[in-house]
Amino acid sequence: MTNQVADPMMGDEVEPLSIPEILKIANYRWLWLGQIVSNFGDSLTHFGLILLVNEMTGGSTKAIAGLLIALGLPMATIGLLAGALVDRFSRRTVMIWSDVTRALLVAPFILYALLGLESLWFLYVVSFLHATVNSFFMPARQAITPNLVPEHGLMAANSLGQISMVLFRVLGTAAAGFLVGVLDAYWAVFTIDALTFLLSAAFISRIVLDETTKKMTGDMGAQIGQLVSEMGDGLHAIRSSRLLTGIAVGFAAAMLGIGAINVLLPVIVINELMVSETWFGLIELAQASAMIISGLFVTVLAARFKATNIAWVCLFLAGIATLAMVPLSQLWQLFPILFGIGLVITPMQAASATILQTATDEAMLGRVGSVVSAIIQVATLASMFAAGLLAESIGTRTVFMISAVLVCGAAVVMGLIFRGGEQEFEKMEAPVQEVAVSQEAAG
Repeated sequence: MTNQVADPMMGDEVEPLSIPEILKIANYRWLWLGQIVSNFGDSLTHFGLILLVNEMTGGSTKAIAGLLIALGLPMATIGLLAGALVDRFSRRTVMIWSDVTRALLVAPFILYALLGLESLWFLYVVSFLHATVNSFFMPARQAITPNLVPEHGLMAANSLGQISMVLFRVLGTAAAGFLVGVLDAYWAVFTIDALTFLLSAAFISRIVLDETTKKMTGDMGAQIGQLVSEMGDGLHAIRSSRLLTGIAVGFAAAMLGIGAINVLLPVIVINELMVSETWFGLIELAQASAMIISGLFVTVLAARFKATNIAWVCLFLAGIATLAMVPLSQLWQLFPILFGIGLVITPMQAASATILQTATDEAMLGRVGSVVSAIIQVATLASMFAAGLLAESIGTRTVFMISAVLVCGAAVVMGLIFRGGEQEFEKMEAPVQEVAVSQEAAG
């Protein structure tokens, strides 16, 4: 079965664009370049903070969970407001502002490392502020993508975004592991991160795009009321769409398991398997290489299968592979497991992002994206909080087994919800007005 997209300008069906074809669009290239340097910096600081907290507390799962909660909480709360604002203002401007602000907020981490401070609360507060600004950047980037590429190029664009995110996060994790494990230079980790945000802002500033903005009217109370009402519009759009409901519910349920895995895997590797931090670059590479390989074939899958089927089947396979981590006793066993998980993650993420972008009205992409992210983040935070408590009472392996079962169950739920939305899926694939990209491509 093919899954071609109708081209309203040509009057016939066209194959999904490939990754090389997407990179010919100048505006998208600038967005992509901004993303990859930002991903590299994000992974430096994220993993550097985990290593720092692990070192300060002697491997306390509660402390690490606390850090991850501080990093994730803004997306679950402030992110709802961010989505409404993203739909009102220039998404390009929001991303530039976010990059510059995040660069400034990395400075306290640098001072913290240079002065040798040991306050967990300081790390938690600054991490929260940093993640708050990030909650504006993410929905803006997701919402602006359909403005830069045609609909039949979204799967390739989302796939490239996933491949790039994984590759440069691996490189960032490896760099952080080297800087900390070999040089013990936490300050260098955070300094490089600040520079990547400034470079990302420079790339995004090169995007040329006319955007429609909406001015706030009335007094402060009226403006707040408008924003609250618009936040509710995003939730209503999700409830009225089986496709969006499937994405929100399925991934929220999956993150109840995945959140725990994110907390406990570094603890198992470092504290139970007694592996040095410098190994994390290779560990991440095992999964990243598979994600890159599968990402190159996403457009082939998109031409043969529905995005909905790609999403839930890949999520189910990821849950099955996660079960293999339960009896993990040697480091080498982790490599084939992560490789198998990596093979299904990129198609799953690319399909899910494409479903969200094509099933949502362009003017509401920021709000819908932020609500979905908030729902998923709440589940993630709950999972991380529970993992920090349960691991010390029932053991990390038992928590891993429960997490894997939750992921598999979430995939089944997602598939069942999608199954009732066949008509909506066909409507989603109906001809739509494409983005004009000829001038950008020529650039």
